Amino acid sequence: MRFFHHRVALLSAFVPVAVAISGCSQPPAAAPPAAAPAAAPVQSPAERGKVLVQVGGCHDCHSPKDKGAIIQSTMLSGHPSSLKITAPDKVTGPWVIGTNDMLTVWSGPWGISYAANITPDPDTGLKAGAWSEDAFIKAMRTGKHIGTGRDIQLPMPWFMYKDLNDEDLKAIWAYLMSIPPVKNEVPDPIPPAGAKK
Repeated sequence: MRFFHHRVALLSAFVPVAVAISGCSQPPAAAPPAAAPAAAPVQSPAERGKVLVQVGGCHDCHSPKDKGAIIQSTMLSGHPSSLKITAPDKVTGPWVIGTNDMLTVWSGPWGISYAANITPDPDTGLKAGAWSEDAFIKAMRTGKHIGTGRDIQLPMPWFMYKDLNDEDLKAIWAYLMSIPPVKNEVPDPIPPAGAKK
């Protein structure tokens, strides 16, 4: 009987140790499944277009600036008509391209080009004349003004935008149609000296 009690006492002493050891060898309990990530909010075409205009650098040339900061009241209205620039100062040395402090007028071997008014102004912007969504897409694809006119001048990188899909180009158009119109008549480009007109 004494032997039996010792055996029970001995077993009862090892049971907690055995349970602890067996617990160590068990795989950890599975973590609860992670919540599905929240779906990204759906952007309207104009919201998507705003992002594309920003990352595409459109403000760099098409928005007048004051000490490098975009003038919000004339955002994307192109070269200010009040700022008359018809010929660059002499560019010497290895430099072949010139620009003003707002980056709205450029000169180079192509002549002088002025950043266009791409606001929806009905007289001087993208709602004037023959501009339409289709004409805008054609202009970006062909490098032709209004899709069929004169060549779009440098530094406008239409040859980079031509690879955007129609949905993205339509989104840019939607954004440009959603911003405040600004009346600003931008001069036509000036061909280089000696060029045939």
